[in-house]
Amino acid sequence: MIKTLIAIFLAAVLTENYVLSKFLGICSFLGVSKKLDTALGMSLAVTFVTVLATAVTYPIYMYILLPNKLEYLQTLLFILVIAALVQLVEIVLKKYIPSLYKALGIYLPLITTNCVVLGVALLVIEKSGPDYGYLQALVNAFGAGVGYLVAMVLFAGVRERIENSEVPEFLKGLPITLVSASLVALSFLGFSGIVDRLM
Repeated sequence: MIKTLIAIFLAAVLTENYVLSKFLGICSFLGVSKKLDTALGMSLAVTFVTVLATAVTYPIYMYILLPNKLEYLQTLLFILVIAALVQLVEIVLKKYIPSLYKALGIYLPLITTNCVVLGVALLVIEKSGPDYGYLQALVNAFGAGVGYLVAMVLFAGVRERIENSEVPEFLKGLPITLVSASLVALSFLGFSGIVDRLM
């Protein structure tokens, strides 16, 4: 059981990284990763919302939508739950960490439509079955959040190095950012063998 949970966590962080292998949440990945502190703050907020959203949406789907044959409402309902949770995070940050609230700016409300959060909630439902219950769903959601954090922090470091480097004129701006993002994503492929052996 523990080995399975560790494998689910490591897979969500490394080999099934929602940003670097599933390419979800790219808008915030490219937009907020210019500075380490904002990347870290955004990642923690996304992790919190992802875990909480999965904790709420999984039982709603399994015990309300599925038995009543209302599965077609899952996306709408999940977005409403995520929007409410993002409002909660926004209120808490505004009150207790106003500097982070200002630094995240427009990207904080965009967590509502961040495809990482919705993607995790939907893909956990897709994976659910006899071997993938509530605990596994929460571990997967936490791993996805940590994977998002790892990707954001790594890429923030890469972007800070790029800012201090000489970049050819034709690559400046978005082109070098996309090339760097693809190299960071490519580097995560090396972890696939490690996680496969655990499963």
